[in-house]
Amino acid sequence: MVPRDRPGPSAPEGGPRGVVGWYAHHAGSGHVTRALAVAAHTRHEVVVLGSARRPSSWPAERWVALPDDAAPLGADPTAGGALHWAPTGHPGFTARMRRFADWVVRVRPVALVVDVSVEVALLGRLLGVPVVVTVMAGDRSDRAHRLGYDAATALVAAWPAAVGPAPVRGWRPEWTPRTHFTGALSRLDDVRPGPPPRAAHGGARTALRLGGAGAGGWWAHEPAPVDGWRWTRPAGDDPRSVADALAAADVVVLHGGQNALAEVAATRRPAVVVPDARPHDEQRALADAVAGLGAATVLDDPWAAGPAGWAAALDDAHRRGGEGWAAWSDRRGARRYAAVVDAVADQGADEGATSASPTLLEEPEAS
Repeated sequence: MVPRDRPGPSAPEGGPRGVVGWYAHHAGSGHVTRALAVAAHTRHEVVVLGSARRPSSWPAERWVALPDDAAPLGADPTAGGALHWAPTGHPGFTARMRRFADWVVRVRPVALVVDVSVEVALLGRLLGVPVVVTVMAGDRSDRAHRLGYDAATALVAAWPAAVGPAPVRGWRPEWTPRTHFTGALSRLDDVRPGPPPRAAHGGARTALRLGGAGAGGWWAHEPAPVDGWRWTRPAGDDPRSVADALAAADVVVLHGGQNALAEVAATRRPAVVVPDARPHDEQRALADAVAGLGAATVLDDPWAAGPAGWAAALDDAHRRGGEGWAAWSDRRGARRYAAVVDAVADQGADEGATSASPTLLEEPEAS
């Protein structure tokens, strides 16, 4: 095990030669889920940094808790529109960025993965570490996103190459050579779909409601009854509970977040996508991409649909089936993302091996 407070020795040729830091945003559960899914396939040791709760399955020694900076304090949080969140006079923000920087200086990671924060990506790059940035769908034409993507060593979009940059409004052609389209990835990529469920419960079909952490709008309310269908939810949020619930569902109703789409795609379940209202129209853009592939039925306004509209959408999804999801996920996205991380980390390790002595990074002793 590489000690957390100092760089470890190089590993043999072909093996890990350093630590990769992975910044996982605290909003929802998807960013941490993605980190763990990709880390399972990397050759390098991954340490996750963030302020979300550490999953019990992840070792404590490979988790760095960052101070929370969500309180609406300070002034000029966008630095005049150049950034997203860098408020002046905010103790939590200052402590968070200092903790991150201290870790980078002590451990000297060979690469950083940022999912997602423009400010963290820039700080990591300014500290001299190559940075892999997760691309997000929706309108990313603002100055801050452009700056973050410009500074990235590599960009990863977790949707198919056939879709390309279409889900990103404001895409710049100079980003394309550094961008890797991995296909969707999820914690259920190794779960094989079960047989289609048989009608039960008096002949009613099952509609599984798969809402994510922090979902709002329609997702914050119980759905109205629909003739011929019964609503269910997973018994828990652990992979086994979710996989079992997906296998038992005739149709899955989900929001348009990347991880929810990836889990349903991996298990090839018929689906109705109800995009939630999110910043930058992220879920709307992803729902459009999924619809363009014919992978799922998309319901834009769940409130206006009414029981008849819902019945039509569920029936359409059931007739469509789930095999169209193969165009969104071939269940190898996490491996492709890991290969990008390993390639950037290998390059970072090579550059670090030829750099100045690590003693230059140490604080000078007081005289």
